[in-house]
Amino acid sequence: MTFETAVSLGGYFVLMLAIGLYAWRKSTSNVSEFMLGGRQLSPAVAALSAGASDMSGWMLMGLPGAIYLAGYSAAWIAVGLLAGAWANYLLVAPRLRVYTEAVGDAVTIPDYLEKRFDDGSRRLRVLASLVIVIFFTLYTSAGLVAGGKLFEASFGLDYTAGLVLTAAVVLAYTLFGGFLAVSLTDFVQGCIMFAALVLVPIVTIATLGGWSETQATVGATSPDYLSWFSGVTALGLVSSLAWGLGYFGQPHIIVRFMAVRSVRDMPTTRRIGMSWMLVTVIGSVLCGVAGLAYVTRTGLPLEDPETIFIALSQTLFHPYVAGFLLAAILAAIMSTISSQLLVSSSSLTEDFYKTFFRRDASQRELVLVGRLATLAVALVSMGLAMDRSSSILSLVSNAWAGFGAAFGPVILLSLHWRRMTAEAALAGIVVGAATVLIWLYAPFAIGGEAPSSVLYEMVPGFLASGLVAIGVARFGPEVSRRVEATYQQTIALLRQDRASDR
Repeated sequence: MTFETAVSLGGYFVLMLAIGLYAWRKSTSNVSEFMLGGRQLSPAVAALSAGASDMSGWMLMGLPGAIYLAGYSAAWIAVGLLAGAWANYLLVAPRLRVYTEAVGDAVTIPDYLEKRFDDGSRRLRVLASLVIVIFFTLYTSAGLVAGGKLFEASFGLDYTAGLVLTAAVVLAYTLFGGFLAVSLTDFVQGCIMFAALVLVPIVTIATLGGWSETQATVGATSPDYLSWFSGVTALGLVSSLAWGLGYFGQPHIIVRFMAVRSVRDMPTTRRIGMSWMLVTVIGSVLCGVAGLAYVTRTGLPLEDPETIFIALSQTLFHPYVAGFLLAAILAAIMSTISSQLLVSSSSLTEDFYKTFFRRDASQRELVLVGRLATLAVALVSMGLAMDRSSSILSLVSNAWAGFGAAFGPVILLSLHWRRMTAEAALAGIVVGAATVLIWLYAPFAIGGEAPSSVLYEMVPGFLASGLVAIGVARFGPEVSRRVEATYQQTIALLRQDRASDR
C-alpha cells in the first residue's frame, strides 16, 4: 500500500468517525433517536442509506466478477434486484412508515409485528427477534470476513488486522452515534460508491478506445459473451429474478422506511433511491465487461475475477484516487455491517431486555443497553469471522433468502390485508425459514443435483410462507376489533397524506 493510498483511506476513516461523533451529540438521548434517528431522515439520506446498506461488497466485487466470467447472462440477478427494490418502495415503504407510528411508535420489526396483531403472548416478537439476531450475527461476520480479505489482498495487511480494523471503525461510529450515525455514514458511503462506479468504467472504456472497441474485444473472447440468454435456463432465470423478492423481508433495509420524516417524502425517496441504484448497477456491470476487455488487451494479471474493480483502480488511477476508489469497497462493506449491527442490537434491547427484564427501564438505560448489545453482537461476529475460509457469498445468499422467505410475505400481508392475523404471521415466519433450510440441507436431489443448484431457495420459501399465512388467516380466528380499527386508521392516514399532496 502506497503512502498516498494510505492517506486517502485514513481520511475516509476519520470522516466516518467524525460523523459518528456528530450523531452522538445530535440524537442519542432516547431509544427512538438511537434506533430510528427520531424518524427525521431526509429523503436523500434515507434513500442512499437503504441502497448502501443493501448492496455491500457485492456491488463492487461480486457482480463485476460474475460479469467478467459470464457476460450479460450473469446480470439477471441485478435486474431482479432493481425490480424488487422498486416494488419495495411502492408496496412497503409508505404503509410501513405510517403503520409503525400508528400502532404506538414501533421501532423494530418484531415490535411492529407484535403491535400490529395485538399479540399479548409475545410469541411473535420472540420468534422474529431470534431470526433477526441469529441471521444477522452470521451476516455481519460475512461482512467482516470481506473486510479482512480486502485489507489482506489489496493493502498487504494481515487478515486478522484487517478484520479488526474494519470492525473497530464500524463499531466506533455505530456504538456512539446510533441510527443517525449509521444513516449519515451510509449516505456518504453511497455517494462514494456512486462516484466510483461511474468513474472506473468510464475511464477504462475511454482507455480502450471507446465502447465499440470494448465490445469488439470482449466479443472476440466469446461470441455469446454479450448475449443476455446464453446458457440461461428457465429455472435459472426465475432463480436470478427471485432475488428481488428478498427486499420485502430485509430488516436492515425496510427499517429505513420507518425512519423517514414523513410519508409525503416517500415519492422523492423512491426517485432518489432508484436513480442511485440504476446508475450503480449499470456501472458495476460495465466494470466487469470493460475489465475483461482491459485484461484481454493488456495482459494484466488477475487471479481472482472478483478483484477486477481493485485491479482497474490500482492500474489506471493515481494512488490518491486509487485510495478513494478502494474506500468505495470499504464503504460498501461497512455500510451493511453497521446496519446489521444496529438492527440486531435494537432487537436485543427492545424485544428482549425491555420486554422481559426491565419494562420500566429509563430511556438512558435503554440507550446504554443498546450500545452494549451492539458491542456484544460485534464481538461474536468477529469471533466467527476469524475463520478466513468462511464462504461469504453462500452465507449472504442463504441469509438473504432466509429473511426474504420468513418476513417478506408476512410484512406484505400485514400491510395490505386486514384479515391477516398473529397466528398466520407466526406460521408464515416458521414455514418460510424452515423451507429455506430444508431446501439447502435436506438429503434429497432434483435431477441428481442439490435443490438449491436447480432453484434458488427464495422461491419455494417465499411461496410456502405466503400460502401458509393466507391459509391460516382464512381458516383461523377472526381479527379483533382493535386490530381492525388500527388497520382502518392507517389506511385513512395514508389517504389523507395522498390527498394533501394533490
